[in-house]
Amino acid sequence: MSSATVAVTAAERVYQHVKQGVLERRYEGGTLLTEGELAASAGVSRTPVREALLRLETEGLLKLYPKKGALVLPVSVQEISDVIETRLLVEEFTVRRAVPAPPGLLDRLAELIEEQRRLGAAGELGAMMAADRAFHAEIVRSAGNQILCRLYDQLRDRQLRMGVALLHAHPERVERTLAEHAEILDALRAGDADTAAAAVRAHVGRVAELVRGSGR
Repeated sequence: MSSATVAVTAAERVYQHVKQGVLERRYEGGTLLTEGELAASAGVSRTPVREALLRLETEGLLKLYPKKGALVLPVSVQEISDVIETRLLVEEFTVRRAVPAPPGLLDRLAELIEEQRRLGAAGELGAMMAADRAFHAEIVRSAGNQILCRLYDQLRDRQLRMGVALLHAHPERVERTLAEHAEILDALRAGDADTAAAAVRAHVGRVAELVRGSGR
């Protein structure tokens, strides 16, 4: 294996490690990460660490400060608002397009609800949020609009980060989320597009309230 390949592999490993740490809140907003600490913990040189941090900066997760390190950027109020607004536009439209829902979609959504239930009970909140996001993404994909799918995929990291923060702050949301997802699935099974859209709107709206800190 060439040294270039080793460097790329090391940079990817550091990238995945730091990114998951940010998304799962092991690295909170406002945390300063240094190249030396990350290199030591990953067992690599500073070069792949620098490459990984630059990549994460372009994704809007970090802000680099030369000779100091990388600051984990907090989620801003504007970012929350933008993500929620985009989710509502995409998800309400696509859940209507999903009716009548094919059996394969209904079965997959039911599987994802059970997966969320299992992960939530085990306290694996990061993995639960990944399954949560997959639940909504399955509905979006079912609409068959590739442009909307790509747009929705761009929200993935932000959704996961906000969702994990929400579950840590409001652990009761684990059961509420499962119940709200079941309502969406029931509406799809019934072939009721209006009820499905209303359930999505209520679910995403409640998430928005809690993430902004106004929910109880």
